[in-house]
Amino acid sequence: MLLLLALLALAAGCSYVPRIPGITPYKMEIQQGNFVSQEMVAQLKPGMTKEQVRFILGTPMVTDIFHPERWDYVYWREKTDGTREQRKLTVLFDKGELARLDGDVVPSGGNTK
Repeated sequence: MLLLLALLALAAGCSYVPRIPGITPYKMEIQQGNFVSQEMVAQLKPGMTKEQVRFILGTPMVTDIFHPERWDYVYWREKTDGTREQRKLTVLFDKGELARLDGDVVPSGGNTK
């Protein structure tokens, strides 16, 4: 009897979900980081203060205490089909003013390089 109870307890811990044709489990789209669009980057102009840049782009995902004049905006989204979209933008300041942008999303006019 004790052996039967032990086997039932072990079997209860294992879950088997049979596949039903036509029914798939729900997969959620996952987003992490700061989404930065081309339109947001186009609003940036050389000489803007850190506060002005933060107002347009939001708070940076990564700030380095050893490089206070550098902000990194990192974003990735994993779609339900398993594909992943990634973007990265680095904002560089010189004495507190916007000096340069580098990364996947940069202005087409090149107004900050």
